[in-house]
Amino acid sequence: MPTETFEFQVEARQLLQLMIHSVYSNKDVFLRELVSNASDALDKLRLAKLRDDSLDADVSDLHIELETDRDARTLTVRDNGIGMSYDEVGQLIGTIANSGTAEFLRELRQAQDAAGAEGLIGQFGVGFYSGFMVADEVTLLTRRAGERQGTRWTSRGEGTYTLETVDDAPQGTSVTLHLKPADPDNQLHDYTSVWKIKEIVKRYSDFITWPVRLVGEKGEDGRAAEPETLNSMKALWARSREEVSEDEYHELYKHISHDWRDPLETIQLQAEGTFEYQALLFVPSHAPHDLFTRDFRRGVQLYVKRVFIMDDCEELLPPYLRFVKGVVDAQDLSLNVSREILQQDRHIRMMQRRLTKKVLSSVRSMMADDAERYATFWREFGTVLKEGLVTDPDNRDAILAVSSFATTHGEDGTVTLKQYVERMPDGQDAIYYITGESRESVGNSPHMEAFRERGIEVLLLTDPVDEVWVDAVGEYEGKPLRSIAKGEIDLGAQGDEKAGEDRERRAEEYAGLLGWMRERLGEDVKEVRLSTRLTVSPACLVADANDLTPALESMYRAMGQEVPPTKRILELNADHALVKGLNQAYREREDHAELADTTELLYSLAVLAEGGRPKDPARFVRLMADRLERTL
Repeated sequence: MPTETFEFQVEARQLLQLMIHSVYSNKDVFLRELVSNASDALDKLRLAKLRDDSLDADVSDLHIELETDRDARTLTVRDNGIGMSYDEVGQLIGTIANSGTAEFLRELRQAQDAAGAEGLIGQFGVGFYSGFMVADEVTLLTRRAGERQGTRWTSRGEGTYTLETVDDAPQGTSVTLHLKPADPDNQLHDYTSVWKIKEIVKRYSDFITWPVRLVGEKGEDGRAAEPETLNSMKALWARSREEVSEDEYHELYKHISHDWRDPLETIQLQAEGTFEYQALLFVPSHAPHDLFTRDFRRGVQLYVKRVFIMDDCEELLPPYLRFVKGVVDAQDLSLNVSREILQQDRHIRMMQRRLTKKVLSSVRSMMADDAERYATFWREFGTVLKEGLVTDPDNRDAILAVSSFATTHGEDGTVTLKQYVERMPDGQDAIYYITGESRESVGNSPHMEAFRERGIEVLLLTDPVDEVWVDAVGEYEGKPLRSIAKGEIDLGAQGDEKAGEDRERRAEEYAGLLGWMRERLGEDVKEVRLSTRLTVSPACLVADANDLTPALESMYRAMGQEVPPTKRILELNADHALVKGLNQAYREREDHAELADTTELLYSLAVLAEGGRPKDPARFVRLMADRLERTL
């Protein structure tokens, strides 16, 4: 097949230019990325050979080679791993992060500093292109294990690349960088220098489980010295914490997660007894951009006796801990274990329970010992962690213990349910909360008026999952969780007593108006009643105690579940001048038809106050314009 020339995608070209000119402040990391890719290729080949012994591939000496040529100014990173086919090269290399390039560019432009930009690289699988920071041209030669023909990919990073098939390619992949001239002022070192290569590998890739060998330079007799292994190949998870530095843990995390920021927390666990395993887990310092997408790859790496088995083992941690990265090395599993077997294996279930408890206890320690780090954790992962309150009842108490919520008693901070209960005043028998789209919208809700007037603390819950977990949890330490936008609220015994002895008299006084409004609005509301929660607004809508909220209805419909629309209750503020005037007009006039438009407007105002929209916006505008005209 002749050599073919292709153009990069428009966004890919933009990305290449950003990579080359402005992303990495430390250009040494290009070698870390290429060695990491080579290590992944070796892991995949060994696993493929374990599962299919007939695969025509040599696995007798799997390794990574680094070779420099001072005269030609090239550096080659070579592995004898799984390799790629012609089509895979076009898909994986030619299109650059084919599923995330646009999102990557958007976040990259928003990054406030070089470190922030650097931290985005690994999330989108584009680290291979960091080679263009130090090279004018990159050549990739690869042959997939079991195939006969190889593929050569070449590009100068200027908008095009070439592809051609070759017959003499060795198994695996080699990446040859045609290096730019050294420029120390621009952090561009001489990457043909043996000492520089050794320094980079020792710093970033010492823990790689495959030998990283530096091919010796040829002497005057034309012979090269024996290759030198540069890394220790020690599994960090099998060593005690005292033997490993934080920097070494951080480099392992970056290798596993392709995230170039340091993790927020490192968690080590060694289980002994009838079933032995070691685990080294990491909590990232920021949430990946696709954490809530269907295609998010979750799970930790699974090893069996130091042999890599699986990259994303979902069975080891529940979905609500899907942000956790790391390694689990089991001693008693089969090397030929499959995902189907893992789903049924009792040892895996036991490991999941233990690892889950360990992660939650580590978060609890963080919460107690380092408020700033905990605040970062909750800001990045609180929403996903709260999913466990619904899906994992066995660990519900542990999750609640590390959960915190915005509240009316603080502008920026959060409180735990334990803290809320401890400062509840005498006489308060429930934990009050309100759900909504944003802190601003729930803070301005009419439902808050009586609580704000009496100084009663309310939790402000603004994540979609909040609509679900409050019902699943139900109560905390015997105190029911109660929405201030559902059911009837009586705050008479919780603060300064309002004049309420005349409630029965007032109910009788308004009985005619309430009954008439119920008939007029019967298609939209199930009941009209006087409110005990309003002090400023004329009206509001509330759900019955056991009804779904509008937000929950919308959520179910978005998931494809049909739910019948729920009529809500219209509550009126008997102390508001508009409601007083409406009642007086109703009692004094025999013809109530003129009041119908006012009633409709009052209902629409209640809909607007909670962030909804009137059923007929055009009619609402006409009615409002008519009323305004009459005031002139």
